[in-house]
Amino acid sequence: MNQNFMLRSAAKLFLLVAAAAFILSPGSVLALEKPRQGEDILLDNYHRNKANLEKNNFGLPIFVESIERDDRAHVDVYGIIEYPFSSVVKVLQVPASWCEIVSLTPNVKACTYQKREDGWQLTFYFGRKVYQPPEDSRQVICHFRKVEQRQGYLDIVLSADAGPFSTKNHRMRFEALSLDGRRTFVRVSYSYSESVALRLAERAYFATFGRSKVGFTVIRMDGNGKPVYIGGRRGAIERNAVRNYLAIQTFMDTLRYPEERRLSMRLSEWYNFASRFRKQLLDLEKQDYLTYKTKENKNQVTLQRQIGTGLQ
Repeated sequence: MNQNFMLRSAAKLFLLVAAAAFILSPGSVLALEKPRQGEDILLDNYHRNKANLEKNNFGLPIFVESIERDDRAHVDVYGIIEYPFSSVVKVLQVPASWCEIVSLTPNVKACTYQKREDGWQLTFYFGRKVYQPPEDSRQVICHFRKVEQRQGYLDIVLSADAGPFSTKNHRMRFEALSLDGRRTFVRVSYSYSESVALRLAERAYFATFGRSKVGFTVIRMDGNGKPVYIGGRRGAIERNAVRNYLAIQTFMDTLRYPEERRLSMRLSEWYNFASRFRKQLLDLEKQDYLTYKTKENKNQVTLQRQIGTGLQ
């Protein structure tokens, strides 16, 4: 494997990891993936993880679990959002909200939503963390489905049958449970199936550029008593899961601002949240991030208007 091939593979891997860690699709239920959770099981998870939510290294009420086996990777992010369940449902059952949420993350260059005969379609434009126009990025088409909604419980799935590098079974699932009228317990899960092409690219990337990249799971303590975090594929999917969880929190926090101020407030708050996990989440300086995302948002608005006028 020559150096040029490794470089190309590593660059493409950034696209895949961003895509695979967010977009998930329903496939056969594998032993690796946890069975479907209703509100009773989600409540059990809240009680099981309550101590981890209240006291952890993050400084936020979140807890991360991940697992990998063979060609399958899966991660769960559990967290408490300090908003009533009704407010969370009102926002997150709307497909357009997810475009605004996910586009806060660096690898998502734009997102559009469109009503189809079989439901809502979201198109994500994935690219590098630096600024890229939509035409230079990779499109992944995702289906939005509200699986279940009843008093005190919400279940939403975003899915795509295929992704880059011949990957498949991409799925993101969002569950929300009312706790006490003021707070909402949420679970965001991600999984995807790898391909041979991706595994080859991963070996090159994690042996070179991605060697120092880590996730959130502590695998041991070093000689100085400091945590050593998981790396590799699990680390990558954990990073992207937390990026999107923070984007959900940020979106909710900034709804109270006038609409014309929300974008700048969201970008600033998301970056400030991510700064708490600089080792895991940050590759850009704040001013660069703000500049890139402001330009990319303008592109996203243009794409959405074109859909609205029938130009796409």
